[in-house]
Amino acid sequence: MVQGSGESAPASPQAVSADELYRNGLAAYDRQDFAEAVATWRKAAQLGHARAIIDLGSIYQRGAKGVPQDYTRAIEWFRKGAEQGNASAQHRVGLFYQKGWGVTQDYAQAMEWFHKAADQDDATAQNDIGWMYKNGWGVTQDYHQAMQWFIKASTQGNAAAQLNIGILYHEAQGVGRNYSEAMQWFRKAATQGNVSAQNWIGVIYQKGEGVPQDYREAAQWFRRAAAQGNAFAQSSLGWVYYNGEGVAQDYGQAMQWFRKAADQGYTTAQLGIARLYRNGQGVPQDNSQAVEWFRKAADKGNAAAQNDLGWMHRRGQGVTQDYGQAMQWFRKAADQGFTAAQTSVGWLYETGLGVPVDKGQAIAWYRKAAASGDGNARQALIRIGSGA
Repeated sequence: MVQGSGESAPASPQAVSADELYRNGLAAYDRQDFAEAVATWRKAAQLGHARAIIDLGSIYQRGAKGVPQDYTRAIEWFRKGAEQGNASAQHRVGLFYQKGWGVTQDYAQAMEWFHKAADQDDATAQNDIGWMYKNGWGVTQDYHQAMQWFIKASTQGNAAAQLNIGILYHEAQGVGRNYSEAMQWFRKAATQGNVSAQNWIGVIYQKGEGVPQDYREAAQWFRRAAAQGNAFAQSSLGWVYYNGEGVAQDYGQAMQWFRKAADQGYTTAQLGIARLYRNGQGVPQDNSQAVEWFRKAADKGNAAAQNDLGWMHRRGQGVTQDYGQAMQWFRKAADQGFTAAQTSVGWLYETGLGVPVDKGQAIAWYRKAAASGDGNARQALIRIGSGA
C-alpha cells in the first residue's frame, strides 16, 4: 500500500480463509451435517481460529450424529485453545480434570485451570472454584471461600452461582440459615431458566420454609422445570397429581409425569408407577407390573421401593410368597434407615418367618424403628415385654 493513500491493507489470506472455513462449518452444523462441520472446523482450527477450536472440543465432548463422543479428542482441542489464552477453553480443561473426562481425575489441575479462566473474569470458572471449595475437592472445605467465589460469578449474572448462594443460605453452610435470602437467590437463578432453582422454589413452597405453605405455587414451579425435561421436577409433578396437592387429584396425569421421569431412570418416579399399578389407580390393577417397577427402583437403591418390594414378597402379590426374599428387601431398606422396613425386619425375626426366631434381633430392630417414632414398633416392644 502506498503510504498516505488512504487504502486499507488487504486482510491476511490465512485469516480470511480461517473465517470462511469456520462459517462453512457453522452452515454444515446448522443443516446437521456434523461430520462435515468437524472436518471444516478442523481446517480452521489448524489455522488457529479460536472459535473453531472451542466448537471442535464441544462437539467431541457431546458427540453428535456421525461424530462419536470422544473426551480425549475434546480435551486435546480445548487444551489448544487454553494455551492460546482462551478463558472458555481454560475452563473446559479444568472441567475435564474435575470430572476425569479423557484424563485422570486431578482436582489440583482442575483448580489451576479454573483459576486461569477466573483471572480473566470467566464467571463459570469462578462458580466452579466456589464449587470446589464447597465440596472440599482438592482443597480444604471452606464455605466462606465458596461464597466469595459464588458472589464474584453472580455479579456477572451467572445463574449457577446464584443457585449455589441460595443453597448455602438454605442449608446453613458458612452462613446462618436464612430461607428468605435463599429464596431471593433462587428466584434470580430461576428467572434465567435455571431448572434446579425452579425445583428449589417448588420444594420451599411445598414445605412452607420461610413462606406460607402453598401447594399450588409449588406445582407451578415444578411444572416450569418439568417443561424443560428435568426428571426431579417431572417426578415431583407426578406426586403432586398423585396426592392432589395444589391440583385436582389425577392418577392419569400422575402416570404421564412419572413415565417421563422414569424414562430418565429416576427411581422416585419408578416407585410412583409401581404404586399406581399395585393400587389400580388410573390403570388396571397389575401386581406383576408393580413388582417390575418396584424392582427397577429397588435395584438402584430406592429404600421405599425396597420396602414395598419386601411387602409384595411377604404377601405373595405379583410373585410367589417368599418370606426369605421379603427379609432381603426389608433389610436393604432398613439398612438405609427406612423405619417401616426396620419394623418389618423385627417382625420377621419375632415370628421366625424367612429366618430363625431371634427375639434379640427382633427387639434390636424394633428399637431402631421406635427411636424414629414408629408406633407399630413401640407396640411390638410392649407386646414382647421389652418396653418402648
